Amino acid sequence: MNISQLETLLTISKTMSFRKAGELLNLTQPAVSAQIKSLEDEFKTILIDRNQPVTLTDNGKVFLEHAEKILAIVEELKQRLDDMNQTPQGHILLGTTSSIAIQILPRVLSYFQNQFPLIKTTIHSMPSVQVMSSVENGTVDIGITYLTEKTPGVDSSILYYDSFVLVVSPHHPMSALNMTTVESLKDTPLIMLAPDTLGRRFVDSIFRKNNVEPNIVMELSSSEEVKRMVEINLGAAVVSKLSIANELRLGTLKIIKVNEFEIAHPVGVVYKSGRYLNTAMQQFLNDLKGMPEHHFISSE
Repeated sequence: MNISQLETLLTISKTMSFRKAGELLNLTQPAVSAQIKSLEDEFKTILIDRNQPVTLTDNGKVFLEHAEKILAIVEELKQRLDDMNQTPQGHILLGTTSSIAIQILPRVLSYFQNQFPLIKTTIHSMPSVQVMSSVENGTVDIGITYLTEKTPGVDSSILYYDSFVLVVSPHHPMSALNMTTVESLKDTPLIMLAPDTLGRRFVDSIFRKNNVEPNIVMELSSSEEVKRMVEINLGAAVVSKLSIANELRLGTLKIIKVNEFEIAHPVGVVYKSGRYLNTAMQQFLNDLKGMPEHHFISSE
């Protein structure tokens, strides 16, 4: 059974004629007869009394009742799909780090929800190195993360640039300094991000380049946890500069300039190459790529 056969039966019921039905459907009379005969063979019943005028049998009337329901459902499906193409809607699974989720996404998603209320977004917070793999294996639809290198099979677009900075509590012995060097940090108790984060890999590479063995007293999985430990003066830390806007405003953290850390790191949106993008994802990506950099890095 196919939709065309149901449409043919419906048209015959209205025109009471195989010939007229064929004219309306742009089918030959033999083609119309063949479609009805195929339905009757499949369901092992006679649907149409072929005497003139053509009428439906009792079984044909029952069949038509259900055929009309099926055709109505198909029409509704077509309309909904068309509406989705016209009005962006759907569900997006977004993967990113906890610091980006807290610092960047509230403004982005607030704007997006106001513009497109039919699009729903679920955020999965994860270490930065997991964002790319989650996009690759389809665990999330879209990722926002640091772009360290080009990954085959993943499309990316830079949104803004971030950097890493050394921070301490105002009560830390180093808080009186405005500037220091990597070498001087060798004896400073450091609170570090976990080894499976891009921020930690960057910091480790700077220490290796300068032949410094850091004094790591604590390792934590997110920048938010690291910042809380620094605020209660358990050590110094290297964190994303954009993640500490609120702490700087409140005076709970202080930046100490370290030239070696001042490298711009691109943060961008990533998604799997060649995958089907529903209207929600298309709209989200278009809007995200079109946002000016200050929309992401503003602390307001």
